[in-house]
Amino acid sequence: MSAVCALPANRMTEAATEPTIEWFDDSRRLTGPNLFFQQCGAVLDAAGPAARHEPAYTLWRDNVAAICAVLNWPAELQTVVRRHAAGASLALSAPVDQLFTATEINEWAWHRATLSYLPEAFDAALTPPRPLELAAALHHFQQRAALERNPKLMTLLALARQHRVDALLDDDTFSLGTGARSRCWPVLELPEPGTLVWSDFGNIPIALVTGSNGKTTTVRLLAAMVRASAAVPGYNCTTGVVIDQQSTARGDYAGPAGARMVLRDTRVQVALLETARGGLLRRGLACSRADVAVITNVSPEHFGEYGVDNVGDLAQVKAIVVRGLGADGVLVLNADDAVLMHQCFGVENHRVALFAFDDMCPQLVNHRAGGGATCGVHQGRLRLSRAGAVHDIESVAAMPLSVGGVARYNVANMAAAALAALHLGLPVPAIATVLSTFGQSRHDNPGRLERWDLKGLTVMLDYAHNPAGLEGLLTVAQAVPHAGRLGLLLGQAGNRDDGAIAEMARTAARFKPARVVLKDIAGYLRGRQAGEVPALLRRELLAAGLEPHQIDTVLSEADAARALIAWARAGDIVVLPIHESATLEVLRHWLDGLQACDQGLDAIQFL
Repeated sequence: MSAVCALPANRMTEAATEPTIEWFDDSRRLTGPNLFFQQCGAVLDAAGPAARHEPAYTLWRDNVAAICAVLNWPAELQTVVRRHAAGASLALSAPVDQLFTATEINEWAWHRATLSYLPEAFDAALTPPRPLELAAALHHFQQRAALERNPKLMTLLALARQHRVDALLDDDTFSLGTGARSRCWPVLELPEPGTLVWSDFGNIPIALVTGSNGKTTTVRLLAAMVRASAAVPGYNCTTGVVIDQQSTARGDYAGPAGARMVLRDTRVQVALLETARGGLLRRGLACSRADVAVITNVSPEHFGEYGVDNVGDLAQVKAIVVRGLGADGVLVLNADDAVLMHQCFGVENHRVALFAFDDMCPQLVNHRAGGGATCGVHQGRLRLSRAGAVHDIESVAAMPLSVGGVARYNVANMAAAALAALHLGLPVPAIATVLSTFGQSRHDNPGRLERWDLKGLTVMLDYAHNPAGLEGLLTVAQAVPHAGRLGLLLGQAGNRDDGAIAEMARTAARFKPARVVLKDIAGYLRGRQAGEVPALLRRELLAAGLEPHQIDTVLSEADAARALIAWARAGDIVVLPIHESATLEVLRHWLDGLQACDQGLDAIQFL
């Protein structure tokens, strides 16, 4: 996040004085259910000395209330202060057609509060630009709100709620219904409410999938189960948007924009929405209703961003998906994750389905006894249970995605998908068929645990992007038969703190790789200099016992992967965590060519 020191003088302040104090780090609109409340609104991440003091929060609330009362915003207006290590997040709810105005109100209210608090919080020599006085601010916001107000939109939304039809809104487009029962209009060309035939619109089943690891695999499994049930799936994920096996967008779409693309595609009969942390914190949920929400797990990452300081905070963020569940919606939860269980289990447990590796663990046994649905492994077989019915699915070792039962994290993904599919109304035979076959072709799950045999050299490609994911990947690599050495490609996004980057290196070192090639991740430097993350990884690898000659740095991800494969020989295994979509496509094509080449490893230098 880039620090913002003061509000632009032409909007919020009386003079264009050069700012000298940081007032907030970021200000953003919340367009769906979010960390702070069920409705939309605005949030500001407060910085500076005043951000840690209760009197400043009180002044902020008073300033917000003064403006909102004049604007006649709903009486149920909410203001929330969420304190964290870097300061505080200040959120206020607002009408959906007033979110830009709400963002400005939030900035002005905090600016005025910090200025009022200035004598106790700051050195008197530091004088920031003054915010508009109350009377001028009231006039400004009345004008601003009048320009933004959209009565026709609000009428359409009210009618949609009355008819129980989902509605989606972004800066450019408004839509009624979802998937095959939807229609879209430009925001500036909304239909007349009286002309709509409401029976033309409807809602398709929706599943939200979030967690630190396993999201993409889970939505792909669910999509395969929907197809096996003779329906058309659509999903968004970190590699793009896919409608009925057809890619319609490439890149990281695991956020609200990707979700809306799926929900507005009139081919889609069931929507499976990967819901990543960043989108949840920046915008909230893309939709206000879902039938199923899955939380796969939480692991330490992204600390220090948007007020997330520990795993408990991260679990709260992932639990935002619960706010999107409809009246009969079901939360599918990982019972092996103690943090998630503490955060999400215990309230309305009849609406929770639990999965775990051990089907006979106390959490699952007790949940079944209380009538809850579960999925886990019993005597080597995956077992799915609901309402007293027990379905024996398949031997876990025979499921291709489990890699002979070694990839325990994929067993968890399969159990989560099975429970979600069951509560989406998909038939058990379709679920079982997919679990028995998914992963036979590496094209089933591109970029996730893909493998190539290059005349005795094994290459494994995956997305592993945090220590937990890397540990799972390297555990599988260790179990894959190979007589030679381990080579590893290693990088990390720049928005991780130094401790998280060091932990990535320590995780790698525990598996004793013979060669590590360090890389940058283009597009994910996020404030770091080129080569800065590889330097941190190298330092930690050396501290963990690797020798300098075992470590190389090639900043380009594609070139780093090629260099590592060129180093390898028959009997080795090379593990490639790949994070750039463009690199993934290039490498998959290149590796396919190598695998098909009769010259084997000797051909590497020519490709």
